[in-house]
Amino acid sequence: MLLKIYLKEIKDCFRDRRTLLLTVLLPIIMMSGLTFFYEKLISDGEGENYKLAVNDSVGHEIEEIFAGFKNIELVKAANPDAVLKEGKVQAALILDPNFNSHIENGEKATVTIIGDSFSQKSSNLQSIVQNALSFYEKTIISDRLQSQGTDPNVVEPFTIEQKEMSDQNPNANLLAMLIPLMLAIAIGVGSSPAAADLFAGEKEKKTMEALLMTPVKRSSLMISKWLTIASVGSITGIITLVVVALEISLLTENLKKSVSLGDNAGVIITLAVLVSIYAMFTASLLMLTSVIGKTVKEAQSYSTPVMMLSMFPAMILSGIGVNELSFQHFAIPIMNLFSLLKELVFGIIDYEHILVALTSNLASLIIIFIVGRILFLKDKWVMN
Repeated sequence: MLLKIYLKEIKDCFRDRRTLLLTVLLPIIMMSGLTFFYEKLISDGEGENYKLAVNDSVGHEIEEIFAGFKNIELVKAANPDAVLKEGKVQAALILDPNFNSHIENGEKATVTIIGDSFSQKSSNLQSIVQNALSFYEKTIISDRLQSQGTDPNVVEPFTIEQKEMSDQNPNANLLAMLIPLMLAIAIGVGSSPAAADLFAGEKEKKTMEALLMTPVKRSSLMISKWLTIASVGSITGIITLVVVALEISLLTENLKKSVSLGDNAGVIITLAVLVSIYAMFTASLLMLTSVIGKTVKEAQSYSTPVMMLSMFPAMILSGIGVNELSFQHFAIPIMNLFSLLKELVFGIIDYEHILVALTSNLASLIIIFIVGRILFLKDKWVMN
């Protein structure tokens, strides 16, 4: 009987086009948009064309500095700052009126770079200009020292080399935050319409009384509805994960370089298990909000905080290195999803952490399920 009710509820969920759109297509569209947004965000500006405003009196020395940058067009203007404010260029370079003479006489000159740090293109251009000017500055220092018969190494007693602890792409940390956030949002968005309709919707439509009059145990009725919510969430999460993985591997460059899963088949299995467990945990929370809610609208209002829970782990773990993760990060539900996926993105498979996370989520969803069952067995909560 439980299987029949479960199959009937699943068919009802995917028969409604509106629900199908909200459950499957909307999360995929949202996650695809996030994928391309983050791909654009971590782009280093390669292939972009920039316009740099400079004084109209600049000499050929400045033009030679940027001669090697084919993607930078110098726009000469009497007032480079004004040209920048008009939006015609992405940054402005303002030099001293006697910049060339100061350099030739060994005097100190002033260079001002103006840009908009809130604009990605402007920030990229400012970084390129600063690097080019730094190289030009070192060339001038070297020439001056050599003209005085001094070894240029005198002013550079040592060199600094900065290396990452691992050979992982620096953007892997962003991807480790992106994937679990996508999954959490997709599972929540996919499960929420089904959860609100299966309990609060039945009460609002006055069909819950008819269901309770059938010779079916309330426990069986509740479990079948809970399994339906969990199944819809799992299907949505897995489909979203597959679509995002395909988009990253086929349609992106920077995000693709950040993935180092290798040929570990266990990673894919672990991801699928994590998605299913988290979907069941979310299903328990959403079922509880739907049982408490008297109408679909009220149940959706209660479920909003559940959807927002995934934001906090993303903020907390964004500044924590993968080697700094400790027991509590894997013992706290929802946060452990982010922690495990962060390890997996970095190519780390720690079965102890996986066991702790699965145990924690299973224990939490069982407790929440028991609370929901207690409420569902009382007429006060199932009758409208």
